[in-house]
Amino acid sequence: MSIITIKSPQHCATKQVLRIERNYKKIFFTFSTFFTTILLLILLIYFILKPTKPQFSLQELDIYQLNLSGPILNSSIQLTLLSKNPNQKVSIYYDEFQVYITYKNQQITSDSFVPPFYQGQQESNFLSSSLIGNSLPVAPSIGYELSHDQLSGRLSLNLKANGKLRWKIGTWVSGRYRFNVNCVSVVAFGIGNSMNVPPLASNQGALCSTTI
Repeated sequence: MSIITIKSPQHCATKQVLRIERNYKKIFFTFSTFFTTILLLILLIYFILKPTKPQFSLQELDIYQLNLSGPILNSSIQLTLLSKNPNQKVSIYYDEFQVYITYKNQQITSDSFVPPFYQGQQESNFLSSSLIGNSLPVAPSIGYELSHDQLSGRLSLNLKANGKLRWKIGTWVSGRYRFNVNCVSVVAFGIGNSMNVPPLASNQGALCSTTI
C-alpha cells in the first residue's frame, strides 16, 4: 500500500512566501554589497588623494571712506583677494562665497557676495569686491579706537570670508563643506593725518588662515 501525501493550499502558500522572502533577501544583499563597495572605493580614492585646503592671500585693500558720526559708521572699501587651489588632482566648486570687513571684532561693511565659480587643479583666481557700509551701528568704543589708530598712523582691519565648497576628484564630486577665511591687513598713513582723505591703500599682501 502506497502512502499518498496531500499538501494543503495553506502549506503551499507558506512555501511560496518563504521563496519570495529569500529572493528579496538575495536582491537586498546584492545591492547592499554593490553600494558598499562603491562607497569604500570612493572613500579610498578620497583618502589617497586627500584634498589640501585652498590658499588665500589679500593682495590689495583700499579705503575710500571710513567715517564715524556718533554710533553710526559709513565705509567704502575695495579689495583684491587671490584664491589658489594647491591640489594637483583635485578641483574645487565654490557654491557660496561672501566677504566682509571687521575692525576690532566689529563688522564695518555689509556682506558682499562673490558669484559661484569653478577652480581647476593648481589654478589661481583674483577676486575683487567692493564693500560698502551705510549707516551701520557700532559700539561706542569704536570712536576711541579709531582716534587712537589715527594718532599711531596704523589701522588694522580683518577681511572675513566664508561659504561652501565641493571637491571634484575625477568624475566624483563630494558633498558641501563650509570654509572660513581670515586675513589681517595693516594700513599705514601719516601719523596724525586724517583717515578721511581717500584712498588709504595697503598693497603689501597678507597671507590668510583657512579652516574647513
